[in-house]
Amino acid sequence: MNNIINNKLNWLKTNLFNNWYNSLLSTLSIIFIFWIFQGFANWLITLSQWEVVQVNLHLFLVGRFPKSLYWRIWVILAITTTLTSMTIGIFKQQKIFTKRDFSIAAFCGIIVLLILPLQAVDKIRLFAITILSLGGLFAGRKFPNKIKPWTSLIWLLSFPLILWLIGGGLGLKPVSTNFWNGLLLTLLMAIVSIVLSFPLGVLLALGRTSTLGIIHWFSILYIEIVRGLPLIGILFLAQVMLPLFLPENLRLDRLFRGIAGLTLFSAAYMAENVRGGLQSIPKGQIEAGKALGLNTPYIIIFIVLPQALKAVIPAIVGQFIGLFKDTSLLSLVGLVELTGMARSILAQPQFLGRYAEVYLFIGVIYWVFCYVMAITARKLETL
Repeated sequence: MNNIINNKLNWLKTNLFNNWYNSLLSTLSIIFIFWIFQGFANWLITLSQWEVVQVNLHLFLVGRFPKSLYWRIWVILAITTTLTSMTIGIFKQQKIFTKRDFSIAAFCGIIVLLILPLQAVDKIRLFAITILSLGGLFAGRKFPNKIKPWTSLIWLLSFPLILWLIGGGLGLKPVSTNFWNGLLLTLLMAIVSIVLSFPLGVLLALGRTSTLGIIHWFSILYIEIVRGLPLIGILFLAQVMLPLFLPENLRLDRLFRGIAGLTLFSAAYMAENVRGGLQSIPKGQIEAGKALGLNTPYIIIFIVLPQALKAVIPAIVGQFIGLFKDTSLLSLVGLVELTGMARSILAQPQFLGRYAEVYLFIGVIYWVFCYVMAITARKLETL
C-alpha cells in the first residue's frame, strides 16, 4: 500500500508539480474543477426536479407504444440481452473480456436497477431477464465450440423476430410505425442503418479502388457528392424525393425513408474509412494470394478485407457512434425518436422549462450506448 501511495505521489510531482509554472496551472485547474463540480452537485441535489423523468420514463423508452403490448418489449429485451451475454461468454474464452469488465457491468446494472423509477413488477421482470442473461453467459463460456458456429445465424434470425414483435402481424396485433417512438426507435434506426451501411460502404470502397472505369468513377462520384452534403439535407431529400422514384401505388413508410437517408449518408463515410484500410495492405499480400492460385474475389474476401477492416476498427466504430447520435436529426423530419420525444415531453404544461433534467437524462443514455460501443471496439482490436 505504501508503495502504491508513493508511486502516485511521484507521478503527481513529475507530471503536475514539477516546476512553479505547472504547479500554478495545476492548482488553478483543480480549483476550477472543484468549483464546477460543487455547482453541479448543488443543482443535482437541491434544485433539479426529476419528476419529469419519473413520470415520462415510458415515453422516453418506448414512446406511444401501446401499454397493453409492453410484454413484447420485455420479450425483445430478454432476447437481446441473452444473446449478447452468450456472445460475450464466447469472447470471454478468448480473453477479450476480463473479470474487471464483468464486475463493472454488474455494478452499473445494480445501480440502474435501483435508481430507475420502475414499478415492482417491472423490477421483477428485469431480475428475470438478468437471470436469463447469466444463463446465456454461462452457456457461452461452457459450450463455446458448439455455440460459436451458430452465433451469427442466431443473431440473424433474431432480427426478423424482433421486428415481428414490434410491428405485429402474422397472428399478432399490428402496431403502426407512428407508435414506434423514443429510445426504441433510436436503437432500431441506428442498428438497421449500421447493418445496411456497412456492406454498402465496403462495396463502395472496393469500387473506388477498382480498375474498372465505370465502377471506379461511379463510386468516386457518389462518395464525393454525399460527403459534400449535410445529413439533414439527405434526410429531407429521402423524405421528399425518394417517393418520386417509386411506382404511384407504392407508398414507402416515413420510417423506411429515414433509414434510407441514414444508410446512404453513412455508406459514403464508411467507404472512405474502409479505403484507408485497403491502402494499408502491402501489395505483397495480394501477390502471395495470386501465387497460391486464388482468384481476385477470394483474395479480397479472405486476405485483403479481414486485414483492412481490422486496421480501421477505431474509424469504423467512430462512424457507428456518429450514426447513432445522428439519429437525433430524425426528429426534424417527423420521426419521434429519443430527442423528438424529449421535445414532446418538454411541451407538457407541468414540465415547461425543465430542459436541464430532460436533456441531461437523454444525454446520459446516448453516452452509455456510445461508450459501450467504444469499449467493445477496443476489445475487438485484441482479436
